[in-house]
Formats: sequence, structure tokens, C-alpha cells
Amino acid sequence: MGIARIRAVVLDGPDPHRLADFYGALLDWKTTTVEDDWVTIEGTGEAERISFQKAPDHRPPDWPDPARPQQFHLDLTVDDLDEAEAAVLALGGVKHTHQPDETGSFRVYLDPAGHPFCLCVD
Repeated sequence: MGIARIRAVVLDGPDPHRLADFYGALLDWKTTTVEDDWVTIEGTGEAERISFQKAPDHRPPDWPDPARPQQFHLDLTVDDLDEAEAAVLALGGVKHTHQPDETGSFRVYLDPAGHPFCLCVD
């Protein structure tokens, strides 16, 4: 057994409520904690939890620029990339200009705070 278990992934950004709404809709997870500077969403599994923390001076990554690297990103599995892309864009996500995958197995997007994430198919 490991020393610890993951409690939550925490993303910083200027508006934790906006990020929680975005990822909650994207993953169909429910909001479980709401504070001025902290919001948590949860799925149905034990380790399915993402929290969002207010960071007023947040500077989003500018990947692939090494001056402000991505540092961290989520890979999210979807059944259909085109359908998922339309939903992400409707939620306020943005398709990244840099799309390094030539196989068509994933696409890169930015959430409302500028964090990169990927939609992937198996």
C-alpha cells in the first residue's frame, strides 16, 4: 500500500466557479463544495474529485512555449471527438492552435482559465 491516496486534483485559476461549471458539465460531475475561493466537483468513484482554487494572479500556460510550459494537463476519454469538441466549445473551451497529434487519436483544448487538456479516443 502506498503512503498516500489522491484526494483531489486542484486547478488554480482566476474564477474557480467558472472552472467548476466548465468541468462539471464536461464530465457530468456534481458540485459538492462551494466557497468564495474554492469549488469542488465529484464523480461517482472514490478518487473522482477535482477542486478549483482562486488564484487572482494566475498566468495561464502558453504551451508549447517553454517560457510558460503547461506543467500539468488532463487527458479525457470521449467516444466521438467531433461531438465532444462541439460540446467543449459550447461550454466555453477553446481549441488550441497547436495540435501535435497526426494520428487523430487526440485533440488539445484550453479551459476558460487557459489550462490545456486533451480529448482522446481509444
